[in-house]
Amino acid sequence: MSNAVLSLQNLNKHFGALQATSDVSLDLKPGEIHALIGPNGAGKSTLIGQIAGNIRPDEGRVFLADTEITGMSIAQRARMGLGRSFQVSSLAEPLSVMRNVMMGVQALQSHSFRFWKPVDRDRQLLEPAYEALERMQLSHRAWTPVFELSHGERRQVEVACALALKPRALLLDEPMAGLGPEGSAKLTELLEALKLEVPILLIEHDMEAVFRLADRISVLVSGSVIAHGDSQAIRQDPRVREAYLGDSDA
Repeated sequence: MSNAVLSLQNLNKHFGALQATSDVSLDLKPGEIHALIGPNGAGKSTLIGQIAGNIRPDEGRVFLADTEITGMSIAQRARMGLGRSFQVSSLAEPLSVMRNVMMGVQALQSHSFRFWKPVDRDRQLLEPAYEALERMQLSHRAWTPVFELSHGERRQVEVACALALKPRALLLDEPMAGLGPEGSAKLTELLEALKLEVPILLIEHDMEAVFRLADRISVLVSGSVIAHGDSQAIRQDPRVREAYLGDSDA
């Protein structure tokens, strides 16, 4: 196997007559952000589902490092080291920021309940959760209820929840969605620093963020990858410009 942290090999998925993904292969290497872009309906959600484990491919294989995870459940993949944030927020809004992140740590440690010890004094949960919040510059909001946060802060919490699982690879599904320029710029800066600790497969529509962050970009159109390359190569690729970026300068 290569030194890839995450590897997709010839993934195919049909829904009746619709081929949602067609022979998709790509990888994620240590220390990089690999962006996956494409127009609405390109098959990105189906591909994400095949990586995360909630959609089983008809053909093809998914590897995390040298371990095949194609047949593993979502929970098994998380325990193996695949972290994920979601396009639609999955945070428990009445709970504090800290409690939300601690739930991720609990899942990793395979403890559903800790009746014998108050969770807000459990160092096995507190320390990794606090570390993840510090990494996302949110430790000062640790005991704030999620519903009091700005949209940008919620996005940071979602990434912190994924980081608390100590992932080997991080799958981020449109983390910039709904953010204004200031929020997007802040999250971009945080992710840029984070990639040296954990490589990131980034699904994103914010092309300014993509071109700033991505070491490599794959373009998905109608279920197929039509181009791979760095930002400059993708900007100049005529197939990408026609299918996604448009005719104007990107």
